[in-house]
Amino acid sequence: MLLCKHRGRGMFELTGKTAIITGASRGIGKGIALKFASLGANVAFMHFNDGEKAEETVKELEALGVRAKAYDCNVADFEASKKVIDEVIEEFGEVHILVNNAGIVRDGLILSMKESDFDAVISVNLKGAFNMTKNIYPHFMKKRRGRIINISSIVGINGNAGQANYASAKAGMIGLTKSVAKELGSRNVTANAIAPGFIKTDMTDGMPEKAREAALAAIPMKRAGQVDDIANLAAFLASDEASYITGEVIRVDGGMAI
Repeated sequence: MLLCKHRGRGMFELTGKTAIITGASRGIGKGIALKFASLGANVAFMHFNDGEKAEETVKELEALGVRAKAYDCNVADFEASKKVIDEVIEEFGEVHILVNNAGIVRDGLILSMKESDFDAVISVNLKGAFNMTKNIYPHFMKKRRGRIINISSIVGINGNAGQANYASAKAGMIGLTKSVAKELGSRNVTANAIAPGFIKTDMTDGMPEKAREAALAAIPMKRAGQVDDIANLAAFLASDEASYITGEVIRVDGGMAI
């Protein structure tokens, strides 16, 4: 019989751990940050030119009784990413969890897509994840433990018309996840990807009504997912309970990609 331990803060315990989360001033990243903080983790998160939202998020995290700090950083910039990771390690001590969530969209059919729009999405969504992983890599190797969680998308599995850049980046994150899992497995570092489907966020709220209705119609559960659906899985993958799971791509999509 499987017994679940319900400890002080809930099923998963992250007390005393520090997480770095990119793109966490709003949306899924913020949801993950709040979930981690509710389980006792200190949170260092990155945003890009979103200072007002970032400060609001810091206050919400601190209200949960943990240390929190926001860093303005373009993750597509390798040196900037390295500088921030070095600062986090100096200020927080050991880092235990990295969540690569930062992402942008520049949608359009390939026929009309600008090269700059393709490059921008790849730079932030995929190279940004590489930059952060590359720069935390030595720390995790030295400590011989760590959790890397990449926020991909079902678009990276199935593709999507009008999102060749976004789908390419998210598919690339899956390849990155599996490669890192193989490289760092012997050092007790896991790497997993979460592939969200249609999740209710500011981004999806801004979709045209017809597009939103079409997306919902394609979901067997006939509803959008919530940010907490992603955050709950991220908390599990960050916890000790997931210590033997690595290289996985887990869909959270209400059956959309069946």
